[in-house]
Parts: sequence; C-alpha cells; structure tokens
Amino acid sequence: MPHHTPLIGTIVAGLVVAFIMGAIAHRLKLSPLVGYLIAGILVGPFTPGFVANTGLANELAEIGVILLMFGVGLHFSLRDLLSVKNIAVPGAIGQIAVATLMGMALGHFMGWPLLGGLVFGLALSVASTVVLLRALQGADLVETRRGRIAVGWLIVEDLVMVLALVLLPALAGVMNSAEGSGGAQALLAPLFSTLLKVAGFVALMLVVGRRVIPWVLHWVVHSGSRELFRLAVLAIALGVAFGAAIAFDVSFALGAFFAGMILGETPLSRRATEETLPLRDAFAVLFFVSVGMLFNPAIVVQQPLPLLATVLIIVIGKSIAAFAIMRAFGHPGDTALTIAASLAQIGEFSFILASLGTTLGVLPADARDLILAGAIVSIFLNPLIFSLIVRDHKAEEIEEEHAAEQARQVPLIGHVLLVGYGRVGKLIAARLTERRVHFVVMESDADRADEAEEDGLSVVRGSALEDRHLLAAGIREARRMLIAVPEGFEGGAIHEHARHLNPDLQVIARAHSDAEVAHLEKLGVRHVVMGERELAARMLSLCGAG
Repeated sequence: MPHHTPLIGTIVAGLVVAFIMGAIAHRLKLSPLVGYLIAGILVGPFTPGFVANTGLANELAEIGVILLMFGVGLHFSLRDLLSVKNIAVPGAIGQIAVATLMGMALGHFMGWPLLGGLVFGLALSVASTVVLLRALQGADLVETRRGRIAVGWLIVEDLVMVLALVLLPALAGVMNSAEGSGGAQALLAPLFSTLLKVAGFVALMLVVGRRVIPWVLHWVVHSGSRELFRLAVLAIALGVAFGAAIAFDVSFALGAFFAGMILGETPLSRRATEETLPLRDAFAVLFFVSVGMLFNPAIVVQQPLPLLATVLIIVIGKSIAAFAIMRAFGHPGDTALTIAASLAQIGEFSFILASLGTTLGVLPADARDLILAGAIVSIFLNPLIFSLIVRDHKAEEIEEEHAAEQARQVPLIGHVLLVGYGRVGKLIAARLTERRVHFVVMESDADRADEAEEDGLSVVRGSALEDRHLLAAGIREARRMLIAVPEGFEGGAIHEHARHLNPDLQVIARAHSDAEVAHLEKLGVRHVVMGERELAARMLSLCGAG
C-alpha cells in the first residue's frame, strides 16, 4: 500500500501548513484567515516546493463551502435582524450597491466583461463575519447597539450573497451561450426558471423540512447516542445540500444555508453547533487553503495599481459609503465610524463568489487574484483600523441602555460568582435563589445570558477569562466563585485569572475526568467536583455501602 496518495498529501499538507501559518497570524494578533490563505499560497502551484493537488483541493473546498454555509444558517437570527432592520436593511443594500458599482468601474477600466465586473464588485462589497465578530468581541461591543447594527448589517449582506450565488449560474449560462441574442426573453427565461426552482426548494424546506428535520434530530437525541447525533447533523447538512443540487438544480450553498437555518430554529441548534464545529472548522480551513492555492503572488508586481485600487475600494470606499448612510439615517458619529471600520474587509463570501465566478468562466484570473490579495491586505489592516476607531471613542463604548443594565447588576459585597449558565449552572442558580444567596451570573453565550436575565438574575455578559468582565462582576468583593463550565482545563484558566485579582477568593470547580481533577488541584483549586465520583458516592450511600 503506498504511503503517499494525492488525497492524503493534500489534506495533510493543507492542514499542517495552515496550522503553522495560522498560529503565526494569531501570534501577530491577525485573523487566522490570513494564515490559512498564505498556507494555500505556499502549497499552491505558483510557489516553489511541495504542490498540493489542485483538483482534490477544490473538491474538498466544496465540502468546506457546504459546511460554512450550514454554519451561516445555524447562526442566522431573524430576531437580531428585526431589532435593527430600519438601518441594517437599507444600509447594507445601499453599501453593497455602491461597492459593486466601484468594482464594476474598475473592471471596466481593466477591460473585463460586464458580468465579470459584477462578480468582482459583489465580492468586494461583502465583509467577513469571522473578522467582524472577532473585532467586536475584542472591543466588547457585541451586545451594544453598534454591535447589533453591525451583525444585522452582515446578515443582510449574507442574504444578498446567497441570492447572488443562486442567480449567478443562470446569468452565466445566458451570457456564455447566447451572448445576448434573443432579447429580453433569452435573459428572463433562465432567470425565471431558476427562481421557480428556488421557490420550489424553499417551499419544500419550509413545509416538509421544518417538520422532518427536527423530528429526526429529536428521535436521534432520544436514542442517547452522541455519535449518532453528530452523524445525523452532518448527514442533514450534506444531504440537503446535495439533494437541492440534484433535485432542484440549485447551489450547494443555498441547500446548506436552509438546512442550517431550519435546524437553527430548534432547541437542538446549540448542541448541533457544538457537535459539528470541529469538522466544520477543519473543512473551512481546507476551503481557505484551496482559495489561497489559486492566488498568483505575481499580481502584486505585475498590477500594483489595480491592487491598490482594489484595497482602496474595500478599506476606504465601502467605509465612506457605510459612514454616509449611517449619518444620513441620523446615527451618531461614533456609531457610524464603528460600522464603517467593521466593514473595511472582505472574507468568506468573497472567496465563494470568486471560486464560483472562476468555475463558471465569467471572472478573469486577474480579478480573482485581486480579490484574494485585497482580502489578505484588508484583513491584515482591519484590526489596526478598528482599534484606532474604538480607542478614540472609548468613552462612548457602552451605550446608555447597557450602562443602565449594568448599574442594576452591581453586586453586593461578599457575593457569589457563578460562571456558566448551562445545565449545571441553572441548577446551582435555582438552589442559590431558594437559599436567598446574593450571586451574579457570568455568561459569554448571548442566548444563555438572555435566559438568565429572563429568569430575573443579575448577569454580566462576557468571558471569565478577561479581567474587565471579572471586575464588572465584582471579583474583588466576591466571597466565592462556582465554576460551572463543562471544561475543566478552561475552569483552571478561569481560576488563575480570578485568584490573580482576588487572592482570597474561594473557588469550587467542575471536572469531567481524573486528568482535569489533577490539573485543577495542581493549580490550587481546593474543591473540585467530578460528576462520576459524586454519582458513585451517592449511589453507594443509597444502597447503604457508602
């Protein structure tokens, strides 16, 4: 049996080099996406050394696209969009229109076909959700109105790009076959046919999928098999995407998006996200690597002015458009600047559009290379731009509604900090409430934090691994900390941060294994509760053998 095959070599090279470059990017406080794209360049055909199999990489990338779009659907929040719809919907559509027109103008100057310029402009108009959320989380802005507007804006952009992915093959078919002959009928007939197929697929998913998918997952959950649940989620994501392409002739992306969106409406969405995240991340990395393999670094030397124009459209043009729209709708300058800085980059959807446009033969290779180079430069610059904007407006970072909410959450001296409001955290909170113990819940997950607030509890949103959140929860005045998060090693890191700020704090932590217990005890946690040990002790006491 051969020790090296193209498939194994491509996967191993892609993941190993992506890990190395991603780690370097993280060390430099850049988005790991930059590292993954550079990894693709290194194993691609335009650089010396090992060259991965481009064909296999593209097929693996298709799985990455499906899982990426499935993840987008899982996190799609109609509630978040509706809360800021008055600015996010017109703002995003207006900004997309302006950026697309600027991209088409550059494409016309470069001599590209009209549809190629349209795809190029659309690719420059949409920002990366990954990069945006990373910037908002780093500045603690996710839960502010500015953060909600930015996230809602991105949701609208994503929906527009999903529509573009659906219509682009039909448009390409018209342009490539008839070259415009046959008048309006030659253009409208394929588009109408495509929209009809999409409508049929959407109707089937809303009528049948909303019943079948939750029913299947609930049945699997009751089987008690975690492995089977994980497999069911992946089968739904890949199966719906593939079935949509075969039966309705729509893109993998649309099928995966709708599968994720329907699953996201069920109570099992959080578990589905957690169970599939490692595989989704792995194939997403391979997707970014495959995109990097298409990039020819020579474009930087051969066409520096078009590259500069591309970067200016992404970083300056889009930002000015977003800022102007925000101000036109009456929003203050700091909010407008935050949104403008958030959108000054491109990412996942840009790569998906570039790959699709290249596959359909409508996007020139130079345009694809400019998109990839523009993405790398803009992702590299975005943290710097965002930090400058946030630093200049630090005093207004927490808005009045958030300040009022925090004001009523000021804990009393000698209170208890409860970290985590999952299954165990809820039980602890209920008992503390019964005993009238003053406590504050710390929770980084937005849905769980909302649930804790709905239960009438004092909540500080944010990670217990960050000092500013611990201080907001009154760590220095607290008497005890109960770490209810399921990961023992994460609990150890939380303990170290907390004891650094309050050396007298009594910590009680949760563990799942002997290794976690040993790790926590080594760090100085005096009280560690391991579920299996407590179960065994309780069962023995009930049978009289304890």
